[in-house]
Amino acid sequence: MRIQNIPRAAALTLGAAALIVGGACSDILSVKNPNVIDAGTVDPVQDALTLANSAQQSFASSLGWTNMYSAWFTGEADVAETFPTRNEFGRRDVVTSNGSHNSDVWFPLSQAAAGNHLVLGLALPTPTTNINYVRASTWLGYSFVVMAEQFCQGVVYGGPLLTTDNMLDSAIANFTNAITIGSANGTAAAVALANAARVGRARAYLQKGNKPQALIDANATPAGFNYSFSAIDDPANRTRLSNRMWQFTFDRGSISVSPAYRVTDSRIAYLPPPNGYSPQDATTGPFYVQQKYPAFTSSYRVASKLEADYIAAESQTTTEQLALINARRTAGGQAAYGGATDASSVLTELMRQKHLDFWLEGKRLGDFRRNPNNVANMPVPGAVYFKPGFAPIGNQTCYPLPLNETDNNPNIP
Repeated sequence: MRIQNIPRAAALTLGAAALIVGGACSDILSVKNPNVIDAGTVDPVQDALTLANSAQQSFASSLGWTNMYSAWFTGEADVAETFPTRNEFGRRDVVTSNGSHNSDVWFPLSQAAAGNHLVLGLALPTPTTNINYVRASTWLGYSFVVMAEQFCQGVVYGGPLLTTDNMLDSAIANFTNAITIGSANGTAAAVALANAARVGRARAYLQKGNKPQALIDANATPAGFNYSFSAIDDPANRTRLSNRMWQFTFDRGSISVSPAYRVTDSRIAYLPPPNGYSPQDATTGPFYVQQKYPAFTSSYRVASKLEADYIAAESQTTTEQLALINARRTAGGQAAYGGATDASSVLTELMRQKHLDFWLEGKRLGDFRRNPNNVANMPVPGAVYFKPGFAPIGNQTCYPLPLNETDNNPNIP
């Protein structure tokens, strides 16, 4: 298997930096802060690689947040938190004034979209093969896909409101750009980005309901392809550089494996109690600790041939779906599928296997919005929440834009 791991630290020198404008300090005893860059010293062309890598890192960081919150929202994990704002996600009842929603979910994702948008606006040399355009187009495309799957409406770079179709169309356009330029560039890094974009475009086409185009891209994805983001353990910068799931497991005790995923399957890894860990809220129990990401340095998958295979199967008939279902059941140590073979039952089983394969990877909410009757174990509207002191579960299928965006964006009425 070919694995493309993308560094999330040393090469991304702007990743933890703040751009400022101002003169140098004249105090001889002062020490220059290596994490602060004077905006006046940045050359957009000469520093394009750093800017593109920084924008990529912004998306990588945002993906950690969106994967975690969508895991709570879709019942992959229980919210072992006292924060009412985070329990709103577990209850599928997110209000527009939710501060965690704005700071943890919306702001990082919109920042990633804006950063990659800015890179694409640079006048760089050899534009038909420039890898910085490939990188920025790929991650802007993914920013649009995640936004389209998880938010009811979108906005990018202070623009007007976007519908789900608007966001998916923008994702497709950016992925197409990445595929075209990356293929023309021809280097291993550019081709890997182009293949990640191809999986992303298949995902966007499927979400949009264009199964024939989704199938073309899914089938064109190379066998064994896998694109992952690496992570590092920098105690001073874990929120940007480390694995989010482990950060909120180890540092905070916020994530408990939900009952639906406490199963015997090689694709689901967890520590049952007693395990030496405690939930942040001191009440969630029993506390099951996810082990899919068992360290701050755990990498996480962004695009893969396996995802492309699921897209291809969903785009075809029950014959292709059953073939993938049984292959993945074998991979997880399950017996062959013996359930009903009508189209709806098979699609439900396909989604079940996909959600075992991509547990805690942020795929489930988009699948639910596309196939609401075929995604099992979602938190049920009106049901009692799993811990006391909270209102029942709501009926949201996507997140609203936060007030910080709607109140401050002049392009939103």
